[in-house]
Amino acid sequence: MLELKGISKIYGEGSARVVALDKISFSADEDNFVAVMGPSGSGKSTFLNIIGGLDRPSKGEVILDGQRIDDLDENSLVDIRRGKIAYVFQQYHLLQSLTALENVLLPLVFCGASKDEDRALEILEKVGLGKRTGHKPSQLSGGEQQRVAIARALVSMPSLILADEPTGNMDRKTGSEILRLFTQLHKEGHGIIMVTHDPEIADYANIKVFLQDGRLVKKTNHKVRRPKKR
Repeated sequence: MLELKGISKIYGEGSARVVALDKISFSADEDNFVAVMGPSGSGKSTFLNIIGGLDRPSKGEVILDGQRIDDLDENSLVDIRRGKIAYVFQQYHLLQSLTALENVLLPLVFCGASKDEDRALEILEKVGLGKRTGHKPSQLSGGEQQRVAIARALVSMPSLILADEPTGNMDRKTGSEILRLFTQLHKEGHGIIMVTHDPEIADYANIKVFLQDGRLVKKTNHKVRRPKKR
């Protein structure tokens, strides 16, 4: 599903030159749950942003479903991402003036698709918010807001979900609930690439990737750990 070939990302020039990623090659199938780990400043978020087309590499190629996407213009890239890639961030990025249902429907509005309210309601039910659809973010807990963000990512039926520290702002119990949801999504056929600094969270993935100083220093297969119910 995804292949990176010799990806480098360089910011600035001269004394201000920073190598965020250095000749990274990586591939993942659609049935993979990948945890991306490494110290602060190792290039984890840049790695995720280049996969999703939010940033472009200085060198190398990004291939998604057999098509090179790093050299596409913005309109073509939006078309490729639509229905294939969705993001879940540490910050929920919900619009405070909209209800949970309206926030979930936003991707369909932005991409010009018809508003499938029934599908949005079905997904909110799936993530455990069937009775909170009319609530605004200020009326929801942090865990509930992240569930809305996940539902928003799912409404366009992506094959790949990119998640950047999705449990970073949560206590252990709430974070486990969100990880249980990601594990279920993986079982249902969604590929997942998740940035995390927490080894326990990484244990829920079947592949671990370690970055250091912008380089991929290790990639390991891993027996998936299942979240405990609390």
